[in-house]
Amino acid sequence: MRTAGNLLFKIYIASVYAFLYLPIFVLIILSFNKSRWTTIWEGFSLQWYGKLITNKILLNSLKNSLIIAFLATFISTVFGTIGAMALRKLDFKLKESFKLIVYLPIIIPEIVLAGSLLSFFGFVKITLGFTTVIIAHVVFSISYVILIVLARLQNIEREIEESALDLGANEFEVFKRITLPLLSPAIISASLIVFTLSIDDYLITSFVSGVASTTLPLQIYSMLKTSVTPEINAISTIMLLTTTTAIILSQKLLMTK
Repeated sequence: MRTAGNLLFKIYIASVYAFLYLPIFVLIILSFNKSRWTTIWEGFSLQWYGKLITNKILLNSLKNSLIIAFLATFISTVFGTIGAMALRKLDFKLKESFKLIVYLPIIIPEIVLAGSLLSFFGFVKITLGFTTVIIAHVVFSISYVILIVLARLQNIEREIEESALDLGANEFEVFKRITLPLLSPAIISASLIVFTLSIDDYLITSFVSGVASTTLPLQIYSMLKTSVTPEINAISTIMLLTTTTAIILSQKLLMTK
């Protein structure tokens, strides 16, 4: 009975993984398909990756995505790290309430956050474009930075920093020589996660982007309304490999002691 149960459990797990990842595997395979028709296999070819380089529309949307992702990552990482350090060191009455607020962008549905941001930009009369997209990406990603860096900070013994202060170091030297090196794996990990979230985001971006700020996910979705071309498979494969690599590196850094 136990052997049969283990076998059924393994079959169940394999079925779940196949359901989740088989479509992705098929997409990668079809990106190397020689045929223009994605449902007909005619042989291995790299021609769609070559044509992708000359597709100005896709490349422009990719450029927009990279600019937004890098800026959102930088802003979120800097202010998120500062916020995490403030939550660790400062004691104030509403500290626990503020921690709950930090969780909100992660907990609330994306459609609610997207609608709220759109209403806010309309209320303050900010024209939709690069600025609004970057602000929106910072809003939904800065919480990840705060939580990841704060978790790392809580594992750093305060006695180490206090000993450095007792030995004559000032606050900046303690941060530069002790705190920052110990925090660097968490900071890099958080930035990789934010970059992945930003470059992949579709729903929130679709609410707050302007005409000239179309990102790659928005462009791909608009192209899918007419037909799925091998170029879409090719650029989707590149994005998949990029984001997967970032997530793996992030997890390895988080496990660094």
